[in-house]
Amino acid sequence: MKAKSKIVGLRTLQKRVSEWRKSGKKIVFTNGCFDILHAGHVSVLEFSRSKGDVLIVGLNSDASVKRLKGPARPINTQADRALVLAALESVSAVCVFEEDTPYNLVKAVRPDVLVKGGDYKKSEIVGSEFAGRVVRFALLKGRSTTNIIKKAKQ
Repeated sequence: MKAKSKIVGLRTLQKRVSEWRKSGKKIVFTNGCFDILHAGHVSVLEFSRSKGDVLIVGLNSDASVKRLKGPARPINTQADRALVLAALESVSAVCVFEEDTPYNLVKAVRPDVLVKGGDYKKSEIVGSEFAGRVVRFALLKGRSTTNIIKKAKQ
């Protein structure tokens, strides 16, 4: 499957989710900004995929990243971030969301497994009430987009 075909809007995603469910696939969801892809991102994506058959990545839009991370972000556009994510073998679909949280996207997908970084308490994980179960991932120390940007500026 070509990377671009994995980047979908909500309606197409819902159709794919329905097809995957009908064929008995276990659906996993994770989300983030994924501004500058690094080893921490790859680790969480591979971990997430290992929890099921299909991995859906909710991607914060450019406007959402700007609101969450500040006026200098994102470094890469949402189109570029989506394409890089979609090119990864572990990722089955990428869906951009405009809100600050993926609440509506998680509600629409209703994943079997919702994966989020270990820096979140289970009670803080948005949309957890719509998931079959929630799994937290232990983050790789020292791996963050913020650290990469700081290092590049030095």
